[in-house]
Amino acid sequence: MKLETINEKFMRLATNKAKEGIKRGQTPFGACIAKDGEVISCVHNIVWEGVDITAHAEISAIREACKKLNTVDLSGCVIYSTCEPCPMCFSACHWARISKIVYGAQIEDAKKLGFNELTISNKELKKAGNCPIEIVGDILREENLELFKLWSVEGNRRIY
Repeated sequence: MKLETINEKFMRLATNKAKEGIKRGQTPFGACIAKDGEVISCVHNIVWEGVDITAHAEISAIREACKKLNTVDLSGCVIYSTCEPCPMCFSACHWARISKIVYGAQIEDAKKLGFNELTISNKELKKAGNCPIEIVGDILREENLELFKLWSVEGNRRIY
């Protein structure tokens, strides 16, 4: 039996949160922020629930983590996102000084489903902005792609 890596452990928490969101009529995205092996925040996308186009899972996770830690500096934190963060979310990670982004599906996967994505990869953004964030992609990619299928089956085809 293969041992679960730390990246897989926290990614599964984000994936499970995304599933909760899908059941609540939200889009198929989740994010978990951890520091020193402890969960700081773990949320799903709430764009439709909050009628807030900026309420992506990553943004909501950052907001919650900042409140919980009482700081806007999330240095040492890792964000686990079920899909590669969009440019807005990548920028928020940069401004929050998150140390590492770990994602599952790719931004191109969301675009293929009709999401209004700017298909600029995190690696391109990192290079263009000379950003120090470490980026690790394709963690549990297939499991995260399954979120898109579940979302389609649940009939939640509201996209933005």
